[in-house]
Amino acid sequence: LPILRWLPRYSRAWLPLDLLAGLAVGLTTVPQALAYAELAGLPLQYGLYSSFMGCFVYCFLGTAKDVTLGPTAIMSLLVSSYAFHEPVHAILLAFLSGCIQLAMGLLRLGFLLDFISCPVIKGFTSAASITISFNQIKNILGLQGIPRQFFLQVYETLRRIKETRAGDAVLGLTCLAVLAGLRAMKSHLPQATPAQPLAVRISCLIVWISATARNALVVLFAGLVAFSFQVMGSQPFRLTGSIPQGLPAFQPPRFSLAVPNGTIPFQSMVQDMGVGLAVVPLMGLLETVAIAKAFASQNGYRIDPDQELLALGVANVLGSFVSSYPITGSFGRTAVNAHSGVCTPAGGLVTGALVLLSLAYLTSLFYYIPKAALAAVIISAVVPMFDAGIFRTLWRVKRLDLVPLCVTFLLCFWEVQYGIVAGVLVSGILLLYSIARPPIKVSEGAVLLVQPGSSLHFPAVEHLRNSVCSRALAASPPRSVILDCCHISSVDYTVVVGLAELLQELRRHGLSLAFCGLKDPVLQVLLSADLEGFQHFPSREEAERCGGAELGGSRAEPFTSTAE
Repeated sequence: LPILRWLPRYSRAWLPLDLLAGLAVGLTTVPQALAYAELAGLPLQYGLYSSFMGCFVYCFLGTAKDVTLGPTAIMSLLVSSYAFHEPVHAILLAFLSGCIQLAMGLLRLGFLLDFISCPVIKGFTSAASITISFNQIKNILGLQGIPRQFFLQVYETLRRIKETRAGDAVLGLTCLAVLAGLRAMKSHLPQATPAQPLAVRISCLIVWISATARNALVVLFAGLVAFSFQVMGSQPFRLTGSIPQGLPAFQPPRFSLAVPNGTIPFQSMVQDMGVGLAVVPLMGLLETVAIAKAFASQNGYRIDPDQELLALGVANVLGSFVSSYPITGSFGRTAVNAHSGVCTPAGGLVTGALVLLSLAYLTSLFYYIPKAALAAVIISAVVPMFDAGIFRTLWRVKRLDLVPLCVTFLLCFWEVQYGIVAGVLVSGILLLYSIARPPIKVSEGAVLLVQPGSSLHFPAVEHLRNSVCSRALAASPPRSVILDCCHISSVDYTVVVGLAELLQELRRHGLSLAFCGLKDPVLQVLLSADLEGFQHFPSREEAERCGGAELGGSRAEPFTSTAE
């Protein structure tokens, strides 16, 4: 249990910082939870149900002091795609995702996430930023009945733009402007020092608190405006409506769904989720581990990726017992946590307690929150996820990486799962191509010196054979070959077979093949294979000297031969 590493040495001086950070994150969590439930297509209380269990679990199992678990924009978008706006599906998806994540953590399979390249992640998050933002335009404009599919959404929104409700539009745009202004104020806020006057320090503190809790302030302001109109007998806004008060019941997720025509069994529910059972847990793991690594390196401590998988898996499994939909690490709330000076994961206890208090006592007040204000909160949270500079950066660094980036980016507008799967496949193909076609440097002299530029695996052995034979036989006169293996750290059986065939082919033409620079594991494998005519020299210089002498007609004794 990671909590046993920091709890025994917990300092009293850390307590006020953890309390402050937990409170700041809680003030961000509550309005975002309501907004993300709307994005996921679920009743708003499910956003709050999903916001406290992760805080408590991570306090015991998490290895990064800054990370907070809960609903996020990307996870809500995925839940909207795979849970069909049905709470029972969403809760079961959380349970199954948690089981998969838990199994991956126990089996230490976190390395699989390394195969999802940065261009794929950037393409997905940038496309998700646009998709999520446009998905909320309908709430900003007060439109209803807009389809979920992105291209139909764009068409219907533009077609019905004349039906815009003026009240929702004015309030939504005002909230967006205020949120952007408060974000800019926080980013340009100078660091207060003890040497400054008291009034200056108090002013900086007020601005910092206002900017940190900007989501809560904007939602509170919008709710007061809506309540004022309600009292005066008119309501120009579309409101959130009533939210059930009280804590969710602790019960296992339902493994079947009752419908008017009968019951949907567990097997059918799993089939309906389809590829979501792979995409949701993997994206959850990816977000959590990436955020934990980013803040750990920034603040000078280390994390255990497999332990993070365990924490997330337990959080999702236990969360499903309190009606939570899938959760993951939140970059925005983690940043608030870090900038608030949190010292240990205990800050999550305060955040979770604040969410529980909101569920127990404040849900009646959420009735008057306008949907346009929640839409503004979501748009403000996801716009920074769009990274326009990544296209320019990859064009300068490695243009080939633009292929998986663009494939992922474009296909995510069609369906999220297609974009991610296609991006991973394209990245995998590029990776396999580089393995199958390693760079081969050929130097001509008395002998032909061939040096593979990277390790040698079975897809590359045919390419190596063709390169060696074509150059050795095309030379005038044909030359023997020295294979410099200084970059080769391991070989498999297919490579050994290919090298044996290469030796035989060169011998048929009266040429020899010698190896130099073999590492011990590779040398042991080749000696065990008992290759006919195998010769090895410890260095390239000795190989060239002996190879030249042999071509001149004398017999040079190799450093290692099969007989020895």
